[in-house]
Amino acid sequence: MRRFQFPTLLSAFLTLLNDRLSESIFLPLLPLLLKDFISSGTTLGLLSGTYALSQFTVAPLIGALSDRFGRKPVITLCVMGSVLGMGLFATTLSLPWQQIWPGAAAAGLPVAFLFVARIIDGASGGTAATATAVLADITTPENRARAFGLIGVAFGLGFALGPGLGGLLGDINQSFPAWAATGFALINLIVVLELLPETHSLNARKQLPRKRELNPITLLRRVFSRPDVRRLSIAFFGFFMTFNGFTNVLSLYLINNFNWTGGMLGAAFALVGVIAMVVQGGLIGPLVKRFGELRLTLFGLALLMVGCLLIPFATPITSIPVVYTAISLLAVGTGLVTPCLRTLVSRRLGQDGQGAALGGLQGLQSLGTFLGASAAGFSYDKLGPTSPFWFGGMMLVGVALLVAGGLPKRAQVQQG
Repeated sequence: MRRFQFPTLLSAFLTLLNDRLSESIFLPLLPLLLKDFISSGTTLGLLSGTYALSQFTVAPLIGALSDRFGRKPVITLCVMGSVLGMGLFATTLSLPWQQIWPGAAAAGLPVAFLFVARIIDGASGGTAATATAVLADITTPENRARAFGLIGVAFGLGFALGPGLGGLLGDINQSFPAWAATGFALINLIVVLELLPETHSLNARKQLPRKRELNPITLLRRVFSRPDVRRLSIAFFGFFMTFNGFTNVLSLYLINNFNWTGGMLGAAFALVGVIAMVVQGGLIGPLVKRFGELRLTLFGLALLMVGCLLIPFATPITSIPVVYTAISLLAVGTGLVTPCLRTLVSRRLGQDGQGAALGGLQGLQSLGTFLGASAAGFSYDKLGPTSPFWFGGMMLVGVALLVAGGLPKRAQVQQG
């Protein structure tokens, strides 16, 4: 296996990076991309959340297929889906719809194609779980943590590069970010086809589980059936619903109120990725040893509340310093909350049911992302542009109360 390790690691790394880039490169740009077709916070929220909902629906099936038929064919099909979805998205943005059919935008045809593209790409997004399984296949338990470090590096790098690259390319031409993402997915596909060996041996293959085991709702039921982690799981869901809600409409808010460009948006979101990567990659370990997961989670939530509520106070003159201060607080906050809240749940589980419960948390994250983005877009349209940020601040208070009440007093003392 050693002589295949570098090509395998490279294939897994590019697959993980592609998974993150395909989502993050559009994060600050969707309002600008949609302006020729429709200007609606609700549509923006649904389009943003469609990717996560598709992932939530298909992820259990993709994992089961990789256990049954091997990692390479499943990753290959998923990356092919990413190429197809990105290609359709880029083509839709590039077509001269006014010349092809002047009434196409009014009929909603381009927007429908964009939804189909994001559904295809999201349904193909099980690559992260399968690439993680590849890393587990080729490493021993004592070396697995080091190999899994690739996951954090790839995700952090993808979130740092994606928005910045998307903003720069989007200022040149609105379809360029989509074509760049399509090109990267195509490179990923070639590397997988040429370099990735099959890492899941025939004698380790498993039969496909029963249909109900592939139902993503089943994973969520298992999480909520555990009274020891129920409140923390609700807090985890509420956190991702809230955070992905107001960040989804942030670009629309900055464009409509302060005329921010794609480059400005990309730089702001790239800063979030860099700060979160530094916090999770270098600072979280020493901070946990010094303060404990519970205190860091609550402190991170406090930073998120301040950052969220700071945004509505920006004016055309102060928008840059206020928004950059706010997103810096948001980045540090989410860099603290995400790993610490996962750890709190994991600690409560002990050694029993870790895999199923933590898999259920991933499902909660995807479902929360979809619902949060959709609700924030609707609120933006119906209740005013600043409403998602005010509601977000209030919901974060609820999340903090759930976290504080999700551990027994003895555990809280130990965490402190």
